[in-house]
Amino acid sequence: MLNTIKSNLFINSPLEQFEVTSLLSFNAPVLGYFNITLTNLALYSGLIFSLIVGLHYMGNNESKLLPSRWSIVLESLFASINSMVRDQIGREIYLPFIYGLFFFILIANLVGNVPYSFTITTSVIVSIGLSFTILIGVTILGLSIHKVHFFSFFIPSGTPLALVPLLVLIELISYLARAFSLGIRLFANVVAGHTLLKILSTFLFKMFSGGIIIFILTLVPFSLFLAITGLELAVSFIQAYVFVLLTCSYIKDAIELH
Repeated sequence: MLNTIKSNLFINSPLEQFEVTSLLSFNAPVLGYFNITLTNLALYSGLIFSLIVGLHYMGNNESKLLPSRWSIVLESLFASINSMVRDQIGREIYLPFIYGLFFFILIANLVGNVPYSFTITTSVIVSIGLSFTILIGVTILGLSIHKVHFFSFFIPSGTPLALVPLLVLIELISYLARAFSLGIRLFANVVAGHTLLKILSTFLFKMFSGGIIIFILTLVPFSLFLAITGLELAVSFIQAYVFVLLTCSYIKDAIELH
């Protein structure tokens, strides 16, 4: 059992790090057939939830006179997200959702930068699932506010009657494409960066094992590897911010129909 878990945790190829694998499985002859499986996706999802709760617990400043560094960081992020929600949507009722979504994606991306870890945002079912869920929620929100008038969103004002069917089809395709573009943008950027890091790390490991002279010469590309690693950390923040920024834009479109 331990050997199976170890073989699932360590990565042998650049694309293997994105595979959803089974870590533990339990079968029982209950109700015909009963199966419980713990995958790396489920394990890291629970880990990310625990980290988010733990970080906010550490940043709790209610019983202290002076703020800690954790509380300062969290308050700065909260102020930035709050400002974005006010500017984009104008209603702070959506702040808890946007704040939670931002931290979920951010922590998931940062955890994925740890060597031999699994990045849940590189799973299509997570990234596309998030974007589809947001699109469905935004659509329900628009229908609940505007009722039938919501469908005027697909007909630009001043459109000639003869062009209405064509423009409705185009606007509908463009609206549904949001569900793919939002998730694919996150998925593609994280996958590309992690694949590059995996290839470079494997290459550098072999170079460092090639002798003293090659070891010294490898320090130059190793500095480039460190720079790319720093860039990936920045991408983790940027992709989380872009995801919630576009989500705010979609919510605003549903509320104001433009």
